[in-house]
Amino acid sequence: MPTALQNIFRFILLVLLQVLVLNNIQFMGYINPYLYILFVLSLPYQTPKWLVLLLGFTLGLTIDVCSNTMGMHAFATVLIAFLRNGIIKLFTSIEEGNNPTPSFYTFGVSAYIKYVVLMVFIHHSILFYLEAFSFVHFWIISTKILLSSVVTILLIFGIQSLNKK
Repeated sequence: MPTALQNIFRFILLVLLQVLVLNNIQFMGYINPYLYILFVLSLPYQTPKWLVLLLGFTLGLTIDVCSNTMGMHAFATVLIAFLRNGIIKLFTSIEEGNNPTPSFYTFGVSAYIKYVVLMVFIHHSILFYLEAFSFVHFWIISTKILLSSVVTILLIFGIQSLNKK
């Protein structure tokens, strides 16, 4: 399947999964997995920066419209889209002309784990602090960030472990 068609399918599938299933799951008031960011994390490395930002904004805005969250997801998703290539360069050494899709197989297990953990933590931190718009409940928000990040990371690793090379 061509890459563009795969990405369109992945976008639609992740948005539907997030809006119809995961947004309705909230464990103990602290855990809400945001699996939709897997779309931005899984774009090929050499996707033009402007396209990654545009796709991140479209993805975040779609989730915002469906969740009635007034731009919080769009902001957090555009931020990770902006930081994506820098974080990939931080953990991997990609050769010139190589265009891998981030995964366990292309980055190696250690580099991919670091990449996903950092990106998910950044996304969730921005999202939950924007939602609260205050540091008054710092420990509660930090707990939500940590627990939601762990569940999201485990879901991402579970999905990525099912993918073949």
